[in-house]
Order: sequence, then structure tokens, then C-alpha cells
Amino acid sequence: MSAIAAIQELIKPLFPGLMGMQLTEVTPERVIASMEVRPDLCTVGNILHGGALMAFADTLGGIATFINLGSGARTTTIESKTNFLGAMPVGTRITGECTPLHRGKTTMVWQTHVKSENGRLCAVVIQTQMVLPA
Repeated sequence: MSAIAAIQELIKPLFPGLMGMQLTEVTPERVIASMEVRPDLCTVGNILHGGALMAFADTLGGIATFINLGSGARTTTIESKTNFLGAMPVGTRITGECTPLHRGKTTMVWQTHVKSENGRLCAVVIQTQMVLPA
């Protein structure tokens, strides 16, 4: 089983799986996933809820940290900042690309760009993950 398939299976019964996240690339340098904007993930105005977008990006940063950890180590998000730049309407597919800003022994900092189907940047999320030793 590939790393992508293994992680996809791991998140399937969890919140990211419920949101419909689909991983397309998982490397120590980059994690990419997409998700359809469904009505149950939206605000009253049929726009992706900010919390759903933040959960999407947080999952990418968590996975990125996870694949960079040593044996037995764990991670948790300790800080996250989101800039919302554009609406993501129901029925569209968003893509998130998460890349490292810092990969240290005790913390890792990740930046996720979330784009619409047409490639428009809709959000930038920067998060810090704490590395919890085994």
C-alpha cells in the first residue's frame, strides 16, 4: 500500500474523511489534497464555511508533520492563522498545497495555499505543529 493510500485509509473514519478530503501527493516536502465544497460544509450563503477550510488546511499540516516525524513521535497543532482571500462556492473543488517554512526538532511550521478550481488563491494558512517525542 502506498503512503497516500495508507494515510487516506487512516483518515477515512475521522473528520477529514467525513469532509471528503482526497490526498493526491504526500512527500516530506509537500502535501496536496482536494475536497469538494458540499452544501453541508457551507454557510447559509452556499460558501465554504471558514471552519471547514481551516480544518482542511490543519489536516494537511498535520499530515506533513506526521510524515516528517521520527519513530513513535506525535504532533499537535499549537497555532494557526488563516487569511481568507476569496469565496469557495458550493459545487466547486478546492485544492490545498502545504509546504514547510520550518522543520525543526520541537516545532514545524507549514504554509498551505488553498485554491479554487480555476487556480485562484482563496486562502493562506500558516500553522505551527509541536513535535511530541515518543
